[in-house]
Amino acid sequence: MATVGSCVRWHHRIAAGIILFLSISAFAQSFTLRQILSSPFPSELTAAEHGSRVAWVFDAEGKRNVWIADGPDFAKTARQLTHYTEDDGQPVASLLLTPDGSTAVYVRGSELNERGDSADPDHNVHQPKQEVWAADIESNAAPRLLGQMGCPEEGCEDVEISPDGKWAVWATNKKLWLVSLDGKEPAKQIGYIRVEAHEPKWSPDSKKIAFVSDRGDHSFIGVYEFNSSFIHYIAPTVDKDDLPRWSSDGKSIAYIKTPGTEQKRPMIPVRARPWSIWIGNAETGDAHELWHSGTAARDSLPDITEDGSFHFVSDSIVFSSEQDGRNHLYSMRSSGGTPALLTPGDFDVEDVTISPDRKYVIYSSNQNDVDRRHIWRVAVNGDEKQQALTKGETIEWSPVSTGDGRSIVCLGSTATSPAMPYVLTQNGREMVAADALPQDFPTAELVTPKQVIFKSEDGMTLHGQLFVPRNAEGKKVPGLVYMHGGPPRQMLLGFHYMDYYHDAYAMNQYLASRGFEVLSVNYRLGIMYGRDFREAPNTVWRGAAEYKDIVAAGKYLQSLPQVDSKRIGLWGGSYGGFLTAMGLAKNSDIFKAGVDFHGVHDWSVFLTQRPYFGNLALRPPDADAAVKLAWESSPDAYIDQWRSPVLLIQGDDDRNVPFEQTVDLAQRLRDHHIPFEQLVLPDEIHGFLRWKSWMEAYGATEDFFDRTLKQMQPIGEGVRSKF
Repeated sequence: MATVGSCVRWHHRIAAGIILFLSISAFAQSFTLRQILSSPFPSELTAAEHGSRVAWVFDAEGKRNVWIADGPDFAKTARQLTHYTEDDGQPVASLLLTPDGSTAVYVRGSELNERGDSADPDHNVHQPKQEVWAADIESNAAPRLLGQMGCPEEGCEDVEISPDGKWAVWATNKKLWLVSLDGKEPAKQIGYIRVEAHEPKWSPDSKKIAFVSDRGDHSFIGVYEFNSSFIHYIAPTVDKDDLPRWSSDGKSIAYIKTPGTEQKRPMIPVRARPWSIWIGNAETGDAHELWHSGTAARDSLPDITEDGSFHFVSDSIVFSSEQDGRNHLYSMRSSGGTPALLTPGDFDVEDVTISPDRKYVIYSSNQNDVDRRHIWRVAVNGDEKQQALTKGETIEWSPVSTGDGRSIVCLGSTATSPAMPYVLTQNGREMVAADALPQDFPTAELVTPKQVIFKSEDGMTLHGQLFVPRNAEGKKVPGLVYMHGGPPRQMLLGFHYMDYYHDAYAMNQYLASRGFEVLSVNYRLGIMYGRDFREAPNTVWRGAAEYKDIVAAGKYLQSLPQVDSKRIGLWGGSYGGFLTAMGLAKNSDIFKAGVDFHGVHDWSVFLTQRPYFGNLALRPPDADAAVKLAWESSPDAYIDQWRSPVLLIQGDDDRNVPFEQTVDLAQRLRDHHIPFEQLVLPDEIHGFLRWKSWMEAYGATEDFFDRTLKQMQPIGEGVRSKF
């Protein structure tokens, strides 16, 4: 077997030939990889509390900037506010507008890894920081730095602007930090808080901050009051209190309670997670229970929208529950009583927001359109039924209502047009910032994926999207199965609402244009098909039953007359990378090649690395059985059966799946003489931060499948250079 050094020299000798081949292939096809990945991805859509101003972030080929627009003519007033010009891997998140809409506040830079470092995928010699910035909208002044943030995990940025628009608070280094938005007072820590503090929420009068005091096996709701020398706690118990929400008069705080940590709890059975809603007096600290769930599995606290769908609205509490098997919204009076079901039906609710007049809940769901999203509205008091605000073959998500209550703006896409901002109209929707969409984006050349429904071997009903190449009739083409990550995700019949999967959808379109028939499968563990589907038994490290769905997808492709049953591959990232490795390890007879993006390969490592595993006094009674089951649910356990070639892709600063998972797998593949190639992205994280990284990874993916499934070339171990 070749050494890494010899493989590098080998690759450099053929690199020019590969680049030439890719150029010729791209010229021969209808559109390029650059074109399909060129659209600016919108996120962080937000609205000012007053007036008609909205703001969002555009990620245009890695250059991330804040944009704003004003109603009623959002399309004409859309404009860029910030001017970052480099694909430098520095994300922009937690975008907010001050109540009057005069200032935009945002976080720039990635979360921190275990060493306390922000990501540096651009290899800058000056260490990047995660920072909070403010930009005055009517001024030509450059954005001003408000302070640094130390966010320890992906997506944990949580800046909160005070209702009077003068202050911002956020959690950093497990403490709360306060800064004046005018920049006249520097960021400072809010007093002494002994343990971790997060989820700060302002009182309506801007004089108090409620927060979660996380103490490991239990947590409290704390209240900090300006000019006070003490932190007050709301009815502290041995349980975990979370998600504080102020009443409109500032006298009460609603929150959610779940049981504290139980030691020596068996690991293999999945337990229900009962929960309750409490309301506390912000002055006295007294609290009482308003409502509690049952104890069955369906009564567990929903984990797909638990934060965004818990609101204190006037004299009502709006929350989500899966007690009937679907994620639905309920409303109850803050004085107690029986909750009213607001969203009955066979569907799940996702994004949730409240109208400015506090009378309506505006949300996205897959009601009447299971594999898409649309925007709906329902009265908080339940007096009016759900009203569809969008419908048809479009997709909409992340709705916001402008402060004046006159407009609803959302993000949306279709099967052939990428994500963009839209304002809802009486006739449907109107695109905002249309000029930002590249003129050569290949909308007219994309295919519309077909909805397919099939069953796994144990009877589980599965949904997928089938991308059929143009002019595939009468030809035998290679097939690919695509698996999403998460796993609580759902792939749609159009461009996705998450940037990671927006790119993956674009890649599936590109692969179809290159002559591959692609089946994107929504396997069990995914969202929007009900809790029983998402929490199916014997899954993940407890048996990996979801892998049956991948085998079913492979066999479905094999059954199609235009697909060559002997040329089926599979690809995916994160959990999809795990399932890719499972397919190659357990069924090389079906799957002849695979591309594994940052996948999990040995579940047992995650169990044995838990702190209590080395402490016999705290060790779960079924620890040994759990480790054995986790190993048997992992690709590494079936390395003896693995025959098909694989391309391994991962960034070595991955904060979700440890890079050593790929390092370890590579050694096992070498030991068993299994052909593999690798593309390692130094200093990249899990969801690649640079557009160049995605271009490189997806270019290598298409080239790998072209060689292994189209040309049927044997491969040796190789190190991919940068295209």
